[in-house]
Amino acid sequence: MTQPQRIVILGGGFAGTNVALRLEKLFRRDPNVEITLIDTENFFTFTPLLPEVPSGSIQPKHIVFPLRALLRRTNVKQAELQSIDLARREIIARHCGKCGRYTVPFDLLVIALGSVTNFFGLPGVAEHALTIKSLADAAALHAHVIDKLEHADMDPDPARRRELLTFIIAGGGFAGVETLAELNDFVRGANRYYPNIQPEDIRVVLVHSGNRILTEVNESLSQYALQKLRANHVEVLLETRVQSCTERSVSLSNGETIPCHTFVWAAGVSPNPRLAELNLPLHKNGRIAVDETLQVVADPNVWALGDSAAVPDVITGKLCPPTAQYALRQGTVLANNLAAVVRGREPRPFRHKSLGLLAGLGRRSAVAEIFGLQFSGFLAWALWRTIYLLKMPGFERKLRIALDWGLDLFFPRDIVYLRPLHAVRGQPAAPHDPATCFLHAGLTPVTDSRWRTVMSSELSTSSTHG
Repeated sequence: MTQPQRIVILGGGFAGTNVALRLEKLFRRDPNVEITLIDTENFFTFTPLLPEVPSGSIQPKHIVFPLRALLRRTNVKQAELQSIDLARREIIARHCGKCGRYTVPFDLLVIALGSVTNFFGLPGVAEHALTIKSLADAAALHAHVIDKLEHADMDPDPARRRELLTFIIAGGGFAGVETLAELNDFVRGANRYYPNIQPEDIRVVLVHSGNRILTEVNESLSQYALQKLRANHVEVLLETRVQSCTERSVSLSNGETIPCHTFVWAAGVSPNPRLAELNLPLHKNGRIAVDETLQVVADPNVWALGDSAAVPDVITGKLCPPTAQYALRQGTVLANNLAAVVRGREPRPFRHKSLGLLAGLGRRSAVAEIFGLQFSGFLAWALWRTIYLLKMPGFERKLRIALDWGLDLFFPRDIVYLRPLHAVRGQPAAPHDPATCFLHAGLTPVTDSRWRTVMSSELSTSSTHG
């Protein structure tokens, strides 16, 4: 009997999931090819819609899809990667910290581990900033903002109320701008339910180190986005950097220190640190060096793509941008090349020209650049929602998102606050600390890091059993 070819994919994001989907089609009737995908979550997250979760525009579970339901022929393993032994062609992984380790052998390895948040070593940022990188982050941010509204409504001190209702987002790229726009809409719309909160109590600030936001789009669209945000009462601080932060303030390079209880960091990512542990050549940006076919230069049995790889762009002569659009198409090409190698043919180079870019600005407005054409305002917003809805996998999820958006047009957004400690079974409530909460009527403060841990656990559980 012929030994099956074992293809193992590390990562269940856009890149890794699309590799598996394509391989399933290419080898659907070939029992001699085994496909395995390993990821820390058992679901695929449609990350372009993450900013709509904190604002309550979309329910968290509606932008995720169970990997086991999406990949019918692939052996999906929800596991934490422990190590990779390239010499022995083995992956060491475990389901959780309480489980034992197990070995997954491979003949061909695909690395699609994505990226992690980069805090650039700024004092206090990693400890106190919220992020918008995962579904757990987005759900935690939603509850965190509602918590601040609840606190502010009961606080009789105007200065303290303004501090509670100051929201700072660092990063003028797509993630930062879209998250800020959604949060701004949500907070200003929700204050109708809080009689003691006045519009002037709310302050929303975008901090960006560059001289314009959304630098990936045309300058005229970037300028439109800036004007739109400022018209919606957002303070945009250009050519300004975050210097440090504490639990109660953010210090900026312009000398200003802004008191606030909500600071969201969306100002940078870096390659997964696991890449540095491999004995593989890395590009100066920390990503794995691959050739134009997505094959690792130093090891013909290893392939990499997406945020994990420095992929040469044969059209521009530069590197491909680490975006979902490129990751999806790299996944298709890499799967085709794996099939070619298994069948004794030559792999083909990856070649793609960007189709366009989309960015939501809140209040039924967006900017879009598609096939060289520029759109802004309501038309761009309609295109933005339509294109992302069509790209969402699964008819059921498309329908759920469409219903969420339909309800959002006619009804106010959800302000239900699911307190995280109620979700932790068997744990006593933490004692009150007057330094972190002025209320003494049963509202228990929870650190942001614990929020993310609890939400990640709860979301994983609900996705498994939902």
